[in-house]
Amino acid sequence: MQLKMYQIDAFTDKVFQGNPAAVCPLETWLDDSVLLSIAQENNLSETAFFIKEKNRFHIRWFTPKAEVRLCGHATLATAYVLFNIMGYSKKRIEFNSQSGILGVDKKNEWLVLDFPAQYPVECTTPPEITEAFKITPVECLRAEYYLVAFQKEKDVADARPDFEKLKKLDNCEVIITAPSSQYDFVSRFFAPNLGIPEDPVTGSAHTHLAPYWSRKLGKKEFTAKQISSRGGELKCRLTEDRVLIAGKAVKYMEGVIEL
Repeated sequence: MQLKMYQIDAFTDKVFQGNPAAVCPLETWLDDSVLLSIAQENNLSETAFFIKEKNRFHIRWFTPKAEVRLCGHATLATAYVLFNIMGYSKKRIEFNSQSGILGVDKKNEWLVLDFPAQYPVECTTPPEITEAFKITPVECLRAEYYLVAFQKEKDVADARPDFEKLKKLDNCEVIITAPSSQYDFVSRFFAPNLGIPEDPVTGSAHTHLAPYWSRKLGKKEFTAKQISSRGGELKCRLTEDRVLIAGKAVKYMEGVIEL
């Protein structure tokens, strides 16, 4: 069996930046063990698989260790493949997923994710977080991920977390964030228990970040940067229960998987 595969750099318009994702179109679903093995072989933070379902597509995402419920950059990458490589002609794609219906709109060179908003609730800072980052955060909140706010952008940029400490959290995905002079906010994202010590650019993290910074800054639209070593820029807009997350993407590679 041969499967097409594309590697797309998401949330950037330049290769070697943003977040790389593998995208595999399928005719029908393969066994989960095969999907996971492909993701492990790719050794990227996410591999996206999708099939056609009536007027939508069904999308799933795998890290090298597990299937996840939501992934922004690999959804952006999949939309890029459909719009720019596979000739999808409409301006909006809708995906069925474990997180409900997800939309992607094409607006010139921008792709806009339409994702459910996550409103994090303030919580006591777990000692593992303070120990991992060796700094006391301004505040700690939690929805699907932990959101840890620091005072300065430099605190986020200079963070060198102890991943073994983060692995001890009951919810291992951690966003750190701070205000920025150039952007509305910056962030980084860590998920060592999913085989992703640090994710370069995390669209799903901004479903938490947009509601948080809306409350802090009193606004609904934001420019943001995830300041990993690769880095990536995003535009976000918060509506009542959705976050629109805009980014660009570029193709790095395409090939064929032999099974």
